[in-house]
Amino acid sequence: MNFEDTTKLIRKRKTTYAYDFLDKKISKKTIENIVSNALWAPTHMHTQPWRFIVLEGKHQEELGEFMANYYRKIYNEKQFSNKRYEETKTYSKNATLIALIFQPNKKAKLPEWEEIAAISCGVQNMWLSCTSLNIGSYWDTSIATIAYGKKIKLAENEQFLGIFFMGYPKKNIKENSRKRKSLSQKLSWLKN
Repeated sequence: MNFEDTTKLIRKRKTTYAYDFLDKKISKKTIENIVSNALWAPTHMHTQPWRFIVLEGKHQEELGEFMANYYRKIYNEKQFSNKRYEETKTYSKNATLIALIFQPNKKAKLPEWEEIAAISCGVQNMWLSCTSLNIGSYWDTSIATIAYGKKIKLAENEQFLGIFFMGYPKKNIKENSRKRKSLSQKLSWLKN
């Protein structure tokens, strides 16, 4: 792989929401390969502060229902229409759901932000892996999803960091404009 291929892959990565997933399962082997790539993310002191849980069966039905009811309680009908409510109830049914779990390493005594940065790198590896396989994906950290995470049994020191959604995208999804600020606005040089 050369720099141009790497650049194309990075710039092709995008968020694809579960509304746009086909009713087509991702194979267990493909899921394992994608998560294996997450394990290759850099970690300070090699702590590997993560674990992943594939949420199957009832979770695929329950999550959408949970999200719809959660948002119904906190938003009015103008903010969260009846149409959106009904669509959200089945939101996660076609998705492969991977819970992202933070496992802090007490012996290493690293700052939490370093460990979460490592997990973020792992998620980016998963996202790029999905992109290369033409699988839609995104990391959901919405308030409803984080609330749903309380249903997942975790060890005392663990923390739920959201769900990574994956699915085969429908054809002809409307592409949103994807812009980035110019390099000159974000890169500066500091000399002594």
